[in-house]
Amino acid sequence: MASRVLCRRVFASCLHGQPKAASVRCLNLHESDSKQLLQTYDVAVQRFGVAHNAQEARTVAENLLSAHGAKQYVVKALVLTGGRGKGMLSSGMKGGVKVVDKIDEVEDVSSKMIGYKLVTKQTGEQGVDVSRVMVGEALDIMRETYFSIVLDRAAGGPVMVGSPEGGMDIEWVAEHKPDKIFTLPIDIMAGPVKEKVMELAANLGFDGELRTQACHQMLMLYKLFSEKDATQVEINPLGQSPDRGVVCFDAKINFDDNAAFRQKDMYALKDDSEDDPLEVEAINCGLNFIKMDGNIGCLVNGAGLAMATMDIVKLHGGDPANFLDVGGGVKEHQVTQAFNIISSDPKVKSILVNIFGGIVDCRD
Repeated sequence: MASRVLCRRVFASCLHGQPKAASVRCLNLHESDSKQLLQTYDVAVQRFGVAHNAQEARTVAENLLSAHGAKQYVVKALVLTGGRGKGMLSSGMKGGVKVVDKIDEVEDVSSKMIGYKLVTKQTGEQGVDVSRVMVGEALDIMRETYFSIVLDRAAGGPVMVGSPEGGMDIEWVAEHKPDKIFTLPIDIMAGPVKEKVMELAANLGFDGELRTQACHQMLMLYKLFSEKDATQVEINPLGQSPDRGVVCFDAKINFDDNAAFRQKDMYALKDDSEDDPLEVEAINCGLNFIKMDGNIGCLVNGAGLAMATMDIVKLHGGDPANFLDVGGGVKEHQVTQAFNIISSDPKVKSILVNIFGGIVDCRD
């Protein structure tokens, strides 16, 4: 996850004093897909295009110049990891996000991103492959704010979270400047009240016409959140541009996997290329699997029992190779697939099976 991604645990602590675990079951979209989705909900974003090679990147920049008079361009490596701007590419270029003045520079930096690996603080030394870049117009930002919508258990539904301190790690703001965090719980049945959203926009420092624009975009973002079964919509920064007014400069949207059956258009955008192949295979088999660095494989039913089993392995000097919860309704063929997934890890030297028979039919 990107370092700026809203952590529900942090905000739950900020709002209610008790940290709560965040769900890891979510679909992540590339920035370009997120912005395209925002556009369909009448949310203002930078104009942009996606390129698979340096020549395509040049063409996108030329179109931005001819159609919109772009004066500067931002080129971003389209990868799901965070910390792109501070990363290192295997081409030798530093930074997976570049702002340039000339079209020739767009082509040049794109040629040093596409086809190379990007290493960030979140990818590890292996990095991730860059196969596409996003080329957008670089807009001046007069002021940066933060806005997000998250599900909060204590509030019993969605909560809008805003801060006039945008464009930075919001977790830092929540810890060091809690008075700069404003929240607005939403009645999930009635939806947001426009007057209350206008107050939130004012708390973020917008006034006059800009306040109206910010309110409209917040309401449209909630509509997206609700209609697309999102678990999180984060805009950081929600900026003020002298040319375009209120603009969503960066977007992070997560979706609930439990709603995949009715959000097929969203899940068609899923990109597994950066995920561990074993974890992708496990998902396709209906198993909950996370690869780890140890050599003792664990096959367990129930997330709580699985974590306790891993703790026991660690307590006695071992190192678990994975978290694998086969679930309570697991079938025989899924158990076979689970063993195949665990044993395909060359680090695994043994497998510990801990099945609670009270919820799984073990007769077969």
